[in-house]
Parts: sequence; C-alpha cells; structure tokens
Amino acid sequence: MYNDRPIPRVDPRRPYVIGPSGLKRIVLGESVGSREPLLAGGHAHSQQKPLRSAGPFAKRTLVVIHTDRGALDEAARETLAAAAIMATSDTEVLAVLFGAQADSVGEAAALAGADRVLCVEDPGYAPERKLKLLALLWQQEAPQQVCFPDRGADADLGRRFACRQRLAMASDVIEVVAGREVRRLAPGGRFAVREVPPVLLLARKVADTRLPFRGAGVAMPDLALPVTSERIRDLGSRSCPASQLALEEADLIVSAGNGVQDTAGLRQLAETMGAAVGASRVAVDDGRFTRDKQVGATGKTVQASAYLAFGISGAVQHLQGIKECRHVIAVNLDASAPIVKRADLTLVEDCQALIAALNKLLAAERAARPVTENSR
Repeated sequence: MYNDRPIPRVDPRRPYVIGPSGLKRIVLGESVGSREPLLAGGHAHSQQKPLRSAGPFAKRTLVVIHTDRGALDEAARETLAAAAIMATSDTEVLAVLFGAQADSVGEAAALAGADRVLCVEDPGYAPERKLKLLALLWQQEAPQQVCFPDRGADADLGRRFACRQRLAMASDVIEVVAGREVRRLAPGGRFAVREVPPVLLLARKVADTRLPFRGAGVAMPDLALPVTSERIRDLGSRSCPASQLALEEADLIVSAGNGVQDTAGLRQLAETMGAAVGASRVAVDDGRFTRDKQVGATGKTVQASAYLAFGISGAVQHLQGIKECRHVIAVNLDASAPIVKRADLTLVEDCQALIAALNKLLAAERAARPVTENSR
C-alpha cells in the first residue's frame, strides 16, 4: 500500500507481442485476444480452434463475396462470421469467392467460419454470368439462406439475385434474433423488424470476426463462370491522378508524421508513385498539411491496399484510422514505436534520408525508361 491506495498492477496474462528487443510488450487496452508472439507464428493458436461442426450437413448457407485482390477484407470476414454464428450443427457454410484462389484464401475463409470454399474467376462487371452461376448453385446446393455483404458489387449482385429468383430480401441487416427475425436500419435511424427472408444483405459490424471456432475450410475445385450474353458492356475504367482522390478512395497512400519536415520531397514521392498524401494529426496541427489529409479517428478512416507511414509513431487514434488497410509499411527510427506492431514491414531508418533516396532512385528509373507513345 502507498498513501492508502493499492499499487496498480498489470495482469501478465493479458495479450502481448514480442518487440524487436525481445521483451514482452503487453497490449494495453485489451483484455482478450491472442497471446501468441507475432515473431513466433501467430497462426498456431488459430489452427487449434475447434471445428464449429463436423457434420453431417443436411442444410447449408451460401455466402457470396467479391474478394479484394484475392483476399478477404473485414466486411467479408464479418459476413462469413455472421453466417457461421447463425448456422446450426447440421448447416454447412459454403463460401463463394469471386476473384480468389483456394490455396491463398482457404485458410482465412476457414478461420472466418467457412466449411467449404468455392473460388470463381472475377471478370469484372458481368452480372448476367454471375447470376447464371448463382442460379445453378441455388438449384444444386438448395441453400436455406444466401448472405451478401451490403456494400458495392456484393450488394448489387445480391439485389439482382433476389429479383431474378423472386426471393424476399432484407438489406442493412444489423442483427438476426434467434433465427426467426431480422433487425435492419430504417429511414430516420430507426430499426425495422421482420421475419428472416432467404436473402440477407448484412451491414458492417454485424458480427465479431474473432470466433471461438473455425470452419472445415474444404477447398472445392475452382469454377469458371458460365458463358452468357451480357445486356451491359463493360467499357473499363479510367484512373484519375491520386492527388484528386479522397483518402477514403485511395488504394496507395504515402503518409507523413512528425518526423517528416521535407513535405515537398514527400509530395514528390507520392506523385511519382501515383499515391495519395496523408498525414498524422501532429503534422496537420503544425500546418504542414491541410485538415482533409489527416488520417485517424478524428480524421479519415482509410482502406488502402498499401499505406506507407513515414515518421509516424502510431497513436491509438491513428491506428484506428488505418486498421482496415491491407498492408502497412512503417519507416521510423524508434523500433519500439506502436506502429511497429501494426506494420507488416518496418524500416528502422531516418525517413528524410529514405524519402530523398527513393526520389533519386525513381528519377533514375524514369530517365532510363524508354520513351513510348503512351508515356509522351
């Protein structure tokens, strides 16, 4: 006791990671989660999870998802987890993944609750071909439920499928109560309750992806889409300069923190790489970047495929803003900075020197590149 107050103690059983120094770092603010050291293979604990059900399966739920360059993003994992939570012991969860390969995404789908994984090529915008495939699966598999994430191409395909098959559908579903009724968002921020229809479009955060079980994850042979005539012809897309994109839409982001003073060099690097420019709150408060460039809980939440963080220590608010980025690369002199734990790759280097070296390297590559008609 000290001054009649107990000495605060930290529970050593709380989740931790092994830092670059080899010391155990307890994850503050967390009371549950993995205690596996990241450097010792974090998948070992996940593979020890019990199967949700070993079958036999008399019923099944179909989950249809467009992958993000062959990977499952957070919304996809939430939809799979929701289907697995709703499934009974005799219900199989069949994941139909467009644009993925079973050998690369099968384990992630199993950890999200999928019992079978069926990967299909994704030709882009081809709704008629995809609807024909789903119609065949509807006849062959006879699912009791078909689930889609309520976003983008998934939501569009889900609505088309429900109309084509003349099935009842519920969108913006946020909760399924005892398998009898669904609660969904209604205009005005109110909730609407109705019976569970065959087709569900699930909203974000509908389920916790940290499941206490896993699916069997049996990989089926990859399928090709059936050939059929499309009513709409896809003319492709044109990319605009990354500097004109909102941070929420950018696929590659170069972000600066307190350690970056040469903002002109960072902007040059971003322009050469075709990346959008972001910044931490400290860099924005100092006036080096405008407020619309701020990434974090009090700024923009981004979902880039690659996020390059120069001189950013990684405050909790900033980490919240990049939690849905696919790959994070950190450049920092402090090997124990919080962002190191989040980063997929960390370079312990002076960010100013690295920015200058990258600009020099890219300039040399551009000068050596042969001139073509498209580059004029």
